Amino acid sequence: MGNPFEAPLVNEAVGQHIRNWRSYYEAKLGFRNHWYPTFNSDELLEGKPLPFELGGEKLLLNRIDGKVFAMKDQCLHRGVPLSRKVETYTKDTITCWYHGWTYRWSDGLLCDILTDPGSKMIGTRSNKVYPVQEAKGLVFVFLGDIDPPPLSTDLPPGFTDANRHVRVTRRKVEANWRIGAENGFDTTHIFIHKNSRLITGNQTMLPLGFAPKPNSDEPLFKIVKNENGQNGIYDMLAERGVPHFEGKVHGEVVCRAIHGGDKHIAGEISLWMPGVLKVDPFPDPAMIHFEWYVPCDENSHWYIHCATKVIEGPEGDETFGREYEALWKDLYVYGFNDDDIWAREATQPFYQDDWGWLDEQLFEADACIMAWRTLATETNRGIQTKGRPASTASGKSAAVST
Repeated sequence: MGNPFEAPLVNEAVGQHIRNWRSYYEAKLGFRNHWYPTFNSDELLEGKPLPFELGGEKLLLNRIDGKVFAMKDQCLHRGVPLSRKVETYTKDTITCWYHGWTYRWSDGLLCDILTDPGSKMIGTRSNKVYPVQEAKGLVFVFLGDIDPPPLSTDLPPGFTDANRHVRVTRRKVEANWRIGAENGFDTTHIFIHKNSRLITGNQTMLPLGFAPKPNSDEPLFKIVKNENGQNGIYDMLAERGVPHFEGKVHGEVVCRAIHGGDKHIAGEISLWMPGVLKVDPFPDPAMIHFEWYVPCDENSHWYIHCATKVIEGPEGDETFGREYEALWKDLYVYGFNDDDIWAREATQPFYQDDWGWLDEQLFEADACIMAWRTLATETNRGIQTKGRPASTASGKSAAVST
């Protein structure tokens, strides 16, 4: 069917959408020059490299003397994945299983070739390496070409607060990352959670959805740009909208929101670049929920969701760990977030060929989603596209996205 963004425009309204959100539409693999979470820190054991796909790029991560390194999971020689058969003869290098090309983890330098130690290629080529930082039990990788900005610029406010303890679940979802982000930020999608056991199991209450107040000029969102380097958007519907607890067809009530109790949750919802949601409080008034939509490839994303709680004292992390395993893992990770995974994967086919972005028909409550697309278009540091690093005569590897 071709590229819908290059096709003759159906009408001026569609053309305006393309002009307003062009880079967002093109970011099937996410945004380049941003930090993304990958593994949990405790998954990366000393000297045990693990592969990870990020934005369509194949990475290999390894912990050496406590520090994590990331390298492109591909030998420069014949392009085979280094992870197909990991061979590490020294802790600071990895050797390709095919012809013995050996690279340093620290800078990717081709430091030896076991099958031809006199080769002139040695010391003149480098595999691509990626900056890595750890925070709150997550390993973050910088996917890009520029000098990386501080990790904090790609973290939502409050995530690194002192004494905030984090429990992470990562799952692969067969839907594009944008479908995930818009699902999480959608003010009326909570309709799919109307029967969630979290509501009754935690004595909480949620409406079927929020709608804008009729004839109101109050904005339904608040944009934040470059606040401590962070860019995000707050959904204001919980504060300025109308909650609906009954669903009607032909004027007759056909469903009602479940009232599990008087606990109020999800009072403040915000979405931050490059694609991370913050729900405060959730799933309990004493907790804050964060979830990342990390692009894996064009048709899937890593859903990394974090239950967090501030607990003072040296036993805080252990205490929260027991609470998470005993209660939240069932009620919230599976009893609530499974609904979102199901919805995203059901949505994916409509948008998979890109025509869905033009065929969709958004309504008033989607104002926050439209504002998110604008923010992402205006503040991203680049579009991640299919490309490959090009070796240079200096021995450095320059990442090229084409």
